Amino acid sequence: MKPVADVSLILPAFNEAGSIRSTIQEAVEYFRSQGLRYQIIVAADGTDGTRERAAEMAVQDPAITVFGHPERRGKGRGVREAAQLATGAVVGYADADNKVPIEEYSKIAPWFARGYDAVIGSRAIQRSLIERRQPLYRRLGGAAFHLVMQTVVGLPGILDSQCGFKFFSQPAAREIFRRQRIDGYMFDVEILALAQRLGYAIKQVPIRWRDDGDSRLELVRGNLSNMRDILRIRWLHGGARRRRPREAGK
Repeated sequence: MKPVADVSLILPAFNEAGSIRSTIQEAVEYFRSQGLRYQIIVAADGTDGTRERAAEMAVQDPAITVFGHPERRGKGRGVREAAQLATGAVVGYADADNKVPIEEYSKIAPWFARGYDAVIGSRAIQRSLIERRQPLYRRLGGAAFHLVMQTVVGLPGILDSQCGFKFFSQPAAREIFRRQRIDGYMFDVEILALAQRLGYAIKQVPIRWRDDGDSRLELVRGNLSNMRDILRIRWLHGGARRRRPREAGK
């Protein structure tokens, strides 16, 4: 597919009526300031008016597309379906609540010119700036998750699988999301596993990040669901076996 835009930004959202308009507006202003042809795709599930507020902005800007359902179908599913609509030379996604400022894309974009297929934000690199840290129990849980995930799935060298700021070249995005199956939060792990198994060159970059204090995640039921999906990723895509990574620029 010939790219129509320079970048397609996917914003998966569930009950984000309070933040979706500002997130879209900041993205539009940033891309315009950089002279980038953009496409913004909002995958908005829920019943709090998020989808309707985003759709109002789409009426004014044809570069914005909005879809979704009243029921919660999963972040992974929303991103997967949005990726099918993406027309950008670069396709990626960011959290609808703006945990990572869109200006951080300036750290992402140059690496595609150097030949990388996937460029992902990481909070684990020393130069990352964490403006507002998660509570201690969330950080401890994250460390435990990382250990389990690496043991079961195996993502050699990946320091932070869950940062919601990931971008791919159009060919890589098309191939990865064609194969992606996980509907829930663990889709981040799945797409990185696929990228490594397929031999794509991945670059991790430090980013600014801030916790929004969202307490909607259900720790017990959520962790059980996440563990089930981690095991499913192993079953679907195998362990750490992968093609030799393609060297950037080749």
